[in-house]
Amino acid sequence: MRYFADLAWMGGRVERDVAVEVADGRLTAVTPGAAPGGTRLPGLVLPGLANAHSHAFHRALRGRTHGDRGSFWTWRERMYEVAGRLDPDSYYALARAVYGEMALAGITCVGEFHYLHHAPDGKPYADPNAMGHAVVRAARDAGIRITLLDTLYLTSTVDGKALEGVQRRFGDGDLDGWSARTAWLRDGDGVRIGAALHSVRAVPVRFLDGLAGRAPLHVHLSEQRAENEQCRAVHGCSPTELLHRHGVLGPGTTAVHATHLSDGDIKLLGGTGTGVCLCPTTERDLADGIGPGRALADAGSPLSLGSDSHAVIDVFEEARGVELDERLATERRGHFAAGELLAAATAHSALGWDDAGEIAVGKRADLIAVTLDSVRTAGVDPSGVVFAATNADVTHVVADGRMIVDEGRHTGFDVPAALREALS
Repeated sequence: MRYFADLAWMGGRVERDVAVEVADGRLTAVTPGAAPGGTRLPGLVLPGLANAHSHAFHRALRGRTHGDRGSFWTWRERMYEVAGRLDPDSYYALARAVYGEMALAGITCVGEFHYLHHAPDGKPYADPNAMGHAVVRAARDAGIRITLLDTLYLTSTVDGKALEGVQRRFGDGDLDGWSARTAWLRDGDGVRIGAALHSVRAVPVRFLDGLAGRAPLHVHLSEQRAENEQCRAVHGCSPTELLHRHGVLGPGTTAVHATHLSDGDIKLLGGTGTGVCLCPTTERDLADGIGPGRALADAGSPLSLGSDSHAVIDVFEEARGVELDERLATERRGHFAAGELLAAATAHSALGWDDAGEIAVGKRADLIAVTLDSVRTAGVDPSGVVFAATNADVTHVVADGRMIVDEGRHTGFDVPAALREALS
C-alpha cells in the first residue's frame, strides 16, 4: 500500500510531498520530496493520536451532569448510577460506539482504565473477565488498538473503608484475587494488557509493593485536594511520596491528572521518569484544577493526554488545554511549543506501544489527515495546526495500515447511530 501526503509532520517539522509505503501494518518507506502516487491523504498528515486515559462508560454522562453546581463527588454519584446498569453486552455496544467516536477524532490507540469488572452485586460473571473482553472486542471492531489497564480497586477510602453499593463490582477482594483474574488476560493483535491501581484511596498500602515494576502501570494521582489531605492524615505523606516509598514510580508508570502536587512531588515524579497523563477537558469539566504540566515536563516526566470522562473526545483540544490552562494559571503565554504538544498527543509509549507515534520506517502505519480548508484551519500555518484544529477537521484515519475513516466517515459502521442506540 502506498499513501501520499502533500504535507506531513515528521521529526518535529512539516515535510512536503511525502510518499509512505506500508506492508503488514508497518511503514516500510517514508520519502519526502517524492512524486505523487498512491492514495492521497489531503491536508496535513500526522501520526495517529493516542488517548492515554479513557473510561468508556463515562461517555453516557456527557451533557447530563450540569443541572446544578455540584462537585467531583456529586458527579461521581451520577457516574456510579451508569456503572450499575451495564452488563457485558450493553458495555460492548457503548464502548464500540465510543471507540468509533475516537477513531473519527484521529485516535488510533486507547488506554482503557478499566475497573468495571463484575456483576452489579459484586459476583463474578461466568467469564470473570467478561467486561474486559467486551471493551477489547469493542476496540477491535472500531479499528483501533487498546491497552486494557485492568484496575486494582479494593477500598473506598484511604483509611480502608470497604466497597459498598455499585463499588462492589469493581473489587476482587485483595491483590491475589485481582492477580488470579487478570492472569487469564492476554496480549493479542492490537491488544496490550497493562495494569492500574485506581488511587491511594482504593488500594491499601500493604498491596503497593506487589505492583512495583509492572508496566505499563497507570494510577489516578492527586486529582482532588481531599485525596492529598486524607493520605497525609493516614500515612503522613502525599500520595506521590507514598507511591515512591513502595517502588511504584518509574518509567513504566503513568500518573493520571497529577493536579495538586507539591514541589517535592514534582521532583519525585520527574526524577523517577514517571509519565504524567493530563486530561484538561475533564479536569476543566469537573472543576478539578490546573496541573503543573510545564513544571512536570521540565522535571523529567514525559507527558501524554487523555479524554478521561469524554466531556469531549478531541485530542487537539486536550493538547491546546495543556498550554492554555498554563496561561490562565500563570498569566503568561508560550509554555509549550507546537511540537511538544503534538508529542504528548501521539505518546503511544505511555500505553506500551513504543513502535507507534511517529511517521518513520519501522513504526506502525498510523496516519491521520487534518484538513487545512475548514473555517478553523484555512490560512493557518501547518506547523501550528494544533492550536487551531478540532476533531471535526480529521478527514482520514489509517490505523495499522488500514483505512478506518474515509472522508470523515467511519468505514465500519455509522458512529452517531451507534451512539444514539447505545445511549437510548
